[in-house]
Amino acid sequence: MSFKIDTATIRLELEKALGSPLGETWRPGDEWGLVADGKLTEQDTLKAYVAATGLESPEDEIGRPERFDGVPTEYLAETLQLPISWDDATVTLAVAQPWQLGAIALHWRAGHDRKARFVLVRRSQLERRLAEVYQQRGGLDALGGDDSEQSLRDIAKEAPIVRLVNDIFARALESGASDIHIEPSETELKVRFRIDGVLSTAFEPPHAQYSAIASRLKLIGGLNISERRLPQDGRIQLTIGREDLDVRMSTLPAIHGESIVMRLLRKNAGDYSFTSIGMDESTRGTFEDLIQRPHGLILVVGPTGSGKTTTLYCALMKLNTGLDKIITVEDPVEYQVPGITQVQVKSSIGLTFSSGLRSIVRQDPDIILVGEIRDRETADICINAALTGHLVLSTLHTNDSAGAISRLQDMGVEPFLIASALTGVMSQRLVRRVCPICRSSGLIGDLRCRSCSGTGYKGRVGIYELLVIDDAIRSLITRRESASIIAKHAQAHNGLKLVREDGLAKVTSGLTTLEEVERVCCES
Repeated sequence: MSFKIDTATIRLELEKALGSPLGETWRPGDEWGLVADGKLTEQDTLKAYVAATGLESPEDEIGRPERFDGVPTEYLAETLQLPISWDDATVTLAVAQPWQLGAIALHWRAGHDRKARFVLVRRSQLERRLAEVYQQRGGLDALGGDDSEQSLRDIAKEAPIVRLVNDIFARALESGASDIHIEPSETELKVRFRIDGVLSTAFEPPHAQYSAIASRLKLIGGLNISERRLPQDGRIQLTIGREDLDVRMSTLPAIHGESIVMRLLRKNAGDYSFTSIGMDESTRGTFEDLIQRPHGLILVVGPTGSGKTTTLYCALMKLNTGLDKIITVEDPVEYQVPGITQVQVKSSIGLTFSSGLRSIVRQDPDIILVGEIRDRETADICINAALTGHLVLSTLHTNDSAGAISRLQDMGVEPFLIASALTGVMSQRLVRRVCPICRSSGLIGDLRCRSCSGTGYKGRVGIYELLVIDDAIRSLITRRESASIIAKHAQAHNGLKLVREDGLAKVTSGLTTLEEVERVCCES
C-alpha cells in the first residue's frame, strides 16, 4: 500500500501560516523546530498535513482508547501513532505527522494482519494519550522523585513538555480564552480556559505530567522553579504563530500542588471602538462628549472582568489624534498603543499608581489614564489633576455608577472636591453574545456548532449605565446624599438608563439572552 504525500502543499500551507518562505534547506519534519520556537502552531502543521493528505482530523479531542497489546510503546512514540479503535480486519490510528504512513501501514499488515486507516491529530494530544494509555513515565516520576532544581529544569526542557505547554497557549488563543487555569487534584490534572467570562475544561493531561508542566511554566515565567510553598507572580512573553502574547502568571500553593493561573494579554490593541464593544448610539454620543472636555475626572466602574480597561482604551483611541500629550499608568499595560506614553506599575521597586501619577503630572500631560484608583492618595492626585486642567480617566470597583461617588467618599475624599472634579461615571458589565451561526440556523446551542462548541454563545458585548454629573447632582454630592438618592434623581431627571435596562434592550435586539443578563446582573 502506498501513501502519496504532497510535500509541495505542506510547504505552501506552512509558508502561509508562517508569513514567509521556509527556505531551500527545509526538509519534511523541520516544521517541528518552528513549532518549538513559537513561529508555527500545532494547528498550523495539522492544517497543512490535512490539506496534503486528504485525511480527516477529529473536531474534538480523541478519547482515551484501550491499550493495544503486542505493539512496543517505543515504536508508537517514535512514529507518532496511537491505536484508537480496531477489529479483526482494520485498525484506526491517530497520527501526528504523515511522513511514515506507508511504513506504518506495512507494519500493521505484516505484524498484526490488519489494514490501517488514519486520522490526523495534534502531536501534543497524541503524546498525552500515549502517556496515559501506555503508562509512559513523566514528570518527577521519570526522575525517580528527584525534585532538585536541576532535575526540574531538565524535565522542563524535554521536547514533549515544551510542545504540550506551547499547545496549551496556542489552543487558548484559538478559542479566544482570556485566562488559563492549571488545576491539580489528588488524582487528576485539569487545564481550563476562561472563554467569554466562563470557565470550561479544555483537556486533562496525565496527572504524572503536572510537575513537568508546572516546571516548564515557572522556567519561562522567570519564577523560582523549586519553590512550591509560597505564592509567586511572573510574566511570560511569547510568540505563538504570528501573535505576540504577554502572559501574567500567578501560582498558589494548594493541598495537591500549585494552582497556576495565567492571564493572556495581546500586545497590540486591535479594533477598539465604542461601536465594537456594543455601546448604543445615545450612550456613545454622550460619553464621547464627556471625553472631549478639556478637563475633569471620568470613571469607568464595575466588577473584575467587566471590560473597564477596554472601554478606557476605546476612549484613548478616540483621543489619540497626536494633538495632546497622553500618559497612562497601568498594572499591567494590557495593550500597547503607538503615540501614547505608557507606564507599567512595579510595586516591588516603589513604582505604584500614586508615585507614578505624581511624576506624570510633572510631564506636562493633557490626558492621563490611571489603571485603577485603589487608595486615598491616588484618588487625591487624580482629583487635583482634574481640577488643574487635565482630563483624567480611571476605574473603580463599584457595582453601579452612583456607587462610585460613595466609594470616593469612603476613601476620604471631600464631597465638594468630588463634585468639582467628577464629570461622568460609566458602569458596565459584559454579557455573552448569541452565537451568530446558531442564531442564523434557529437552533441556539446546537452541539454540532463548531463556532461556539455548542454553548450557544460566541464573544461578548457590553451593557452600560452612564451617569452625567450636572449641577443638580453636584449639589446632591456636596450634601452627602446617598448613592440611591443620586441614582433615583438621575433616573427621574437625567434619563439615566440602568445597566440591566441596557441588557434587556440587547435581549430584544437578539444580541444576548435574558438568562445571560440575569446571570451577570445577579452577580453584581
